[in-house]
Amino acid sequence: MNFLAFDLGAESGRAILGQLQSDVLRISEIYRFPNEPVQYCGELHWDILRLWHEMKKALDSPSLPRLDSVGIDTWGVDYALLGERGNLLENPYHYRDARTEGIMDAVFAVIPRENIYDITGIQFLPFNTLYQLYAASISTPQLLKAARALVTIPDLLNYWLCGRLASEYTNATTTQLIDAGTGFWAAGLLKEMDLPARLLQPIVKPGTVLGTIRNVVSNAFAGTPVVAPACHDTGSAVAAVSASGKSAFLSSGTWSLLGAEIPAPVITPRARDLNFTNEGGVCGTIRLLKNIGGLWLLQSCRKCWAASGQDFTYEGLMDAAKDERHRFISLFDPDHPDFLHPDNMLSAIAEYCRRTEQPAPSGPPAYTRAILESLAFKYRNVLESLEELTGIQFEEIRIMGGGSKNRLLNQFTADATGRMVVAGPSEATALGNIAMQMLATGAVTSLAEARQIIDRSFPVERFEPIFADLWNAPYQRFQSYQ
Repeated sequence: MNFLAFDLGAESGRAILGQLQSDVLRISEIYRFPNEPVQYCGELHWDILRLWHEMKKALDSPSLPRLDSVGIDTWGVDYALLGERGNLLENPYHYRDARTEGIMDAVFAVIPRENIYDITGIQFLPFNTLYQLYAASISTPQLLKAARALVTIPDLLNYWLCGRLASEYTNATTTQLIDAGTGFWAAGLLKEMDLPARLLQPIVKPGTVLGTIRNVVSNAFAGTPVVAPACHDTGSAVAAVSASGKSAFLSSGTWSLLGAEIPAPVITPRARDLNFTNEGGVCGTIRLLKNIGGLWLLQSCRKCWAASGQDFTYEGLMDAAKDERHRFISLFDPDHPDFLHPDNMLSAIAEYCRRTEQPAPSGPPAYTRAILESLAFKYRNVLESLEELTGIQFEEIRIMGGGSKNRLLNQFTADATGRMVVAGPSEATALGNIAMQMLATGAVTSLAEARQIIDRSFPVERFEPIFADLWNAPYQRFQSYQ
């Protein structure tokens, strides 16, 4: 059987073909395209029409066989507004756009944060859809009035693919507009915020067959089932692996997301104070996790170096960062607001270090080392909070996603946390997307069966703690920067 996963991330999109034969799953990249935001009128937007164009080109690939289904996953929180003919009213805003600066406080003046968390159980992040939508209600009220529907990014692409307007559950939970108790839109919250609930679409569970590809999209694949997998990329990544019991998961990429798959949300004052999120998972689960500013920090530094004519590869930076002379010199909280969308990441990190009376990194190897060490310490900090909330002593951390190939960061994570790190698969998001397609089409009878197939088909790498004792004293220093 053949399944096509469209996996769209913050830097690129891919079409991944999954082929299931004799209980072994093989994947191959059919097509890759960049995902570059565009800036105009001082605003940052996604180039959504370009992404759609590239997806259609992928469906024209001569290397595609007959498909049993297609599924889409993307990042969360961002949304599109549709007009009365289903037409796109504006390019969707990028979550790093500055329009939500100060908006959280404005929202809390209307409804206390405690009330919002009690309803939604979602981590407070300034770019959550709730705050984006409230910002839009202030800056462009007439546009909201003209809109007939609001859909998140994967919901929009599914609509263009098969013609059905719906909101997939895992991605909808990232909006901070879902009632965690019911799994449906929080109508009371929307009413209290004077936000238009009429724009929101019916919720569908991951694994729902939404419809079939339309003729106007692709003659070759018209009639192919379109499945809503876990349309949120982290939801798909977690669907690919067993991350329950005493195993925590860490989805590592532009963002890092560390948490555990649990049967019910944890909505307590302590969870709120620790700013943990209860996102919807597949097959009735909850992903209790925390967003962490991940390899975005290093990606942004590379862009700064490239702009000055220094084109470093990730491999070269990792090799240089192994130099122990740079160990524990500069540490910082990856989630500090200064690092969300700075004009220059190098300057932002250097200024943070000066402000905290630390030496600024001396060059690319030192910057890379500082970023990786700070991330590893942040993982330890979040893991300790996760253990407090769940009462579980986690024995291993399962790292998946593109960041799982970063062997230096994997070892740092093992040393900083004192836990076994199991790295892989690197293509967990696409694999989880395909797993839910397999379940929806009857290729497997359970998620457990799909996960077993993935485990058999994709080997992992293990990292034991080696120098854990050396990380304890610097961790105390790191905590002072929280």
